[in-house]
Amino acid sequence: MTVRDIGARRWVILALGVFAQAAQAVLVNGAAFLIPALHEDRGLTLAQAGTLSAAPIFGVVFSLVAWGALADRYGERRVLAAGLALAAAATAAAAASGSLPMLALMLALGGAAAASANAASGRVVVGWFPPQQRGLAMGIRQMSLPLGVAVAALTIPPLARDHGIGSALTFSAAVCAVAAVACAIGIVDPPRPERGRAAELGLLDNPYRAGRSLQRIHAASVLLVVPQYVVWTYALVWLISERGWTESAAGLVITAAQFLGALGRVAAGGWSDRVGSRLRPLRVVALSVVLSMAALAAASLTDSAVAVALLIVASVTTVAPNGLAFTAVAEIAGPFWGGRALGIQNTGQFVAAACVGPAFGGLIALAGFPAAFALAALIPAAAVPLVPRK
Repeated sequence: MTVRDIGARRWVILALGVFAQAAQAVLVNGAAFLIPALHEDRGLTLAQAGTLSAAPIFGVVFSLVAWGALADRYGERRVLAAGLALAAAATAAAAASGSLPMLALMLALGGAAAASANAASGRVVVGWFPPQQRGLAMGIRQMSLPLGVAVAALTIPPLARDHGIGSALTFSAAVCAVAAVACAIGIVDPPRPERGRAAELGLLDNPYRAGRSLQRIHAASVLLVVPQYVVWTYALVWLISERGWTESAAGLVITAAQFLGALGRVAAGGWSDRVGSRLRPLRVVALSVVLSMAALAAASLTDSAVAVALLIVASVTTVAPNGLAFTAVAEIAGPFWGGRALGIQNTGQFVAAACVGPAFGGLIALAGFPAAFALAALIPAAAVPLVPRK
């Protein structure tokens, strides 16, 4: 099937890609919503519960590149269906587990399996959408994370509270299982040359040896993910402890900011289609991240009345680079290296994100939120010159 033959079905494939990535988010990011139940019902300290809930993230970090390589070799449909099916099985085993070590192991294996969605769902979108629609399509695909987190936030805490951790994990397993079946039925691998012809055209050559563009985008993305996770991790605490908001009111602001950020990703992708470039908008967005975080730091320091509004602005700008960088990496790497390149892209970001919590938590304890927000403005400033010109 060719790009011309696929027609409007590409939008169905895009929806399935969003579903697959959202299912991964329900499992991987939704594990954090088990912390209250682990703390209260299982008697774990908050530190222990937080470490256990991070098990799926550790699994993701160690498997992203491998899944990308499998997608490069065997195609997106098989990787999505197999990975999500394995994730469902591992999570179901975690739900049935009676010991904490086995629970942690199964959650880590579930996260490792669910990581198949990161590279493969992005590749299938890039493969089926032409360049003039690709940025918009990838922006829609990037909405999957906040959608998945929203579903997890609405379902996992009450299930864990009323029916136990096993029931909450069973829900996550069911979501992954449904996504696996849907991808097996509905995903169509995008066309690409046979490997012999691809070798003649140089498409099997390592794109990392052709220049430094991919390395520079990876490095810039690692720097840009720091303010994103600073806002995601500490915005709620800042609103409650520094601004005096109630938990419910602060939660509503954070939820609204997540959805606005998701729309911002779509807008950034559409903008890149109109200007015919991913990298020019990425440089502008990177600069907007620096300015918004600097403004938030200043407003927080002076206790300005516009500080909360600036937090929402920062929530939108800090997530906007993701889709642009992701699309650029896939386009530069090509159909036979895109999976591995996207795996490397995500691995660097996940590692940086994992460092944000303890590093900035310590900084906030020592110097306060304004200092943390200021540092979160300085770090992405180094990303602006790293973005390639072409």
